[in-house]
Amino acid sequence: MVKCGKAEVRRLQTALRWKLPSTQRERIQMVLLREGGMTQPAIAAAMGVSLSTVNRAHMAYDDGGIKALKPRANGGRKRENMTVAEEKTLLARFAHAAGAGELLNIHDLKTAYEKAIGHPTSDSTVYNLLHRHGWRNTTSH
Repeated sequence: MVKCGKAEVRRLQTALRWKLPSTQRERIQMVLLREGGMTQPAIAAAMGVSLSTVNRAHMAYDDGGIKALKPRANGGRKRENMTVAEEKTLLARFAHAAGAGELLNIHDLKTAYEKAIGHPTSDSTVYNLLHRHGWRNTTSH
């Protein structure tokens, strides 16, 4: 099943010469094999991947071209409630009292955090926030 013109096929072949991540290179090869007339099951067998992998690569290319074949970055704070800068701003309100030697009331901080994000959260989220910004318990027990 041919979906590209000759110019686009040349662009894909040129892209294979670039220094690319291996997953992007494989996806480009899957598109080129389709342009050569191979069926998706045959491409999957030849490339050693599942049929759905080939289908996803073809759909991504059809929707967004070569750039859509680039692998997405993994990692990061995918479930963050606030950006790090927003967290710093929130903690700054409590920093003056903590700097004056007073104890930080975790319940007040949690209430302010929940108000800022708009929903309830667990205590561990607040403790992780403090740890992320280098706050620690300095009182001895």
